Amino acid sequence: MALAMTHGTHLPQPEIIELRLLLEAIYQAYGYDFRNYSLAHLKRRVEQRLALSGFASISHLQHEILHNPELLPVILQDLSINVSEMFRDPSFYQALRAEVLPILETYPSIRIWHAGCAAGQEAYSMAILLHEAELLERSTLFVTDFNPRLVALAQEGRYPLSAIKKYTANYQATGGSNSFAEYYTVRGNHAEMAAFLRDRMVFSEHNLATDGVFGEMHLVVCRNVLIYFDAQLQNRVLGLFAESLCPGGFLCLGSKETLRFSKHAPIFEAVVERERIYRKRRHQPLEESP
Repeated sequence: MALAMTHGTHLPQPEIIELRLLLEAIYQAYGYDFRNYSLAHLKRRVEQRLALSGFASISHLQHEILHNPELLPVILQDLSINVSEMFRDPSFYQALRAEVLPILETYPSIRIWHAGCAAGQEAYSMAILLHEAELLERSTLFVTDFNPRLVALAQEGRYPLSAIKKYTANYQATGGSNSFAEYYTVRGNHAEMAAFLRDRMVFSEHNLATDGVFGEMHLVVCRNVLIYFDAQLQNRVLGLFAESLCPGGFLCLGSKETLRFSKHAPIFEAVVERERIYRKRRHQPLEESP
């Protein structure tokens, strides 16, 4: 097993060796592959679990996860990328409205993949944009995550009322044409998103680290996920997106993510670079001879 320095960690350290052994144990026992995630990110999450659970060390946690499968959902939740919000980065959604939706409008049907969906906030944001552009009825949104708990939360589409004020402000900043309150119903301490938005979504488990191409998409959205992967996994995932997109399809990444250092960069052209919106070239550049 490689023990190279990764994402700001200083190796070798006993804790990093323990962490790599834990990731290998999770992969061998359950098939979930975190071995190419950012070690700095994983180390923080595992340390939080140790503090909450009282396990004495990462090795102790490794023993428990191998012999107690009921601990797996807890660990998957710990290691998942679940930070998101509706209409996060409003300028990105402004760019989608101005630069991408007019082109999607020319297609008879529209296929969109939200990869690494967290609890579905960005998928519902996209559905609202499509609704306001009168495109939702001919769109299908594929909403995926490796964590079944997050997929279930996305399907529920229920968010704490405490978050709605922020979501409303984000929506208004994108230039939304309606009242945001039209898109949800208050149920106790939660806001439940309107069923007509969810009706256009297909929810499923998909692991970017191990699973394959996901259909012929017109748009792939995967924002603020690649930053948690190392360079090897980032290249794998970007290749997966390139294969999943039809010629002329769009790829949207997070504000701190870029294609610049990827071997797949020549496949794409920038549409709005500052918002990390790219488009797959219809004619691919010829590969150089060895």
